[in-house]
Amino acid sequence: MFYAPYPNKQINIPYLLKIGSGKVKKIGKYLADKNLFNAAVFWSEGIQHLLSERFYPGMEENKVKIVYEQDVRFINIEEITKITFNLPKTTDVIIGIGGGKALDFAKFCAHLLRLPFISVPTSTSNDGFCSPNSSLIVDGKRKTVKASIPFGVVADLDVIKESPQICLYSGVGDMVSKITALYDWKQAAERGLDRYNDFASLMSYNSLTLLFNKHSTNINETSFQRSLVNSLLTSGIAMEIAGSSRPASGSEHLISHGLDAVSRRPRMHGLQVGVATYLCALLQNNPSTSYVRDILSVTGFFNYIKQDPLSKDDFIKALQMAPTIKANYYTVLSEPDSFARALQIIDKDTILNQIIRY
Repeated sequence: MFYAPYPNKQINIPYLLKIGSGKVKKIGKYLADKNLFNAAVFWSEGIQHLLSERFYPGMEENKVKIVYEQDVRFINIEEITKITFNLPKTTDVIIGIGGGKALDFAKFCAHLLRLPFISVPTSTSNDGFCSPNSSLIVDGKRKTVKASIPFGVVADLDVIKESPQICLYSGVGDMVSKITALYDWKQAAERGLDRYNDFASLMSYNSLTLLFNKHSTNINETSFQRSLVNSLLTSGIAMEIAGSSRPASGSEHLISHGLDAVSRRPRMHGLQVGVATYLCALLQNNPSTSYVRDILSVTGFFNYIKQDPLSKDDFIKALQMAPTIKANYYTVLSEPDSFARALQIIDKDTILNQIIRY
């Protein structure tokens, strides 16, 4: 495959970055400091009443007007586009508060209008809060759509600490997937099927080091949660540098997308990705397989999944579908013997026996 000469590229990074305790109360001040006084706010369902006493006083105090707000119940691209272009003309900033749907909705809305987007994650379930993409419904199917990296990220650790434990485990699963994603990316590049970016790869690897080599692996500690936010954020920036999701998404994400499509009961994204990462590391003969196993063991991820294992029938169907999900996208699953080998690994590995079951 022929590639044009490597271009110099200007990348975007968050201009406003606030991570710590009590940050939701200060969102109004952060906006006023940037001369952003007319906000459209998109909330995850159920989040508004939980954060209203922390959010609204700061907005009023700093004379930031909310010109539009709504709970996000859908992520259909046609409906999002319709709402976007009917927002008040005075809108000068888009805020997304909550989890995946609200942030994806608001991020794409801001991208269409070329307005600054402030991402306010209330959990650490995946790196979407700082990625340059949105996961939306397009023609009835969940697809990754190009958006813009947030202008600002405000992560309130007091709020994140209140999120369900499943969100923390999901974040761990999404983070560890960088190991298999980067391996797939490098293999694709060596076959002349993709272009590799050393700096984006370094950033993605560093996001793992930041999280797992710094302190204890107790997911309930504030220090771990702070590092998880930082790591997921760094992963998002790595994707912006690469101009693709390659630094953070490979074979393991294809399996998760397959599970979303075929599963009778899909699980949270990062939980599916974490399980698939361990399988794909074994399938790749990845030199960091033991590292993946250790991370998912010591954080309690595997034990959490064991309480409610993934369906083996669904997982096998997802494995069959995974290589077809992205055209011209090489991963270890593209190899002709990968499906048969994956089935053998699932049957023989003692950990996978316990977390993927009939």
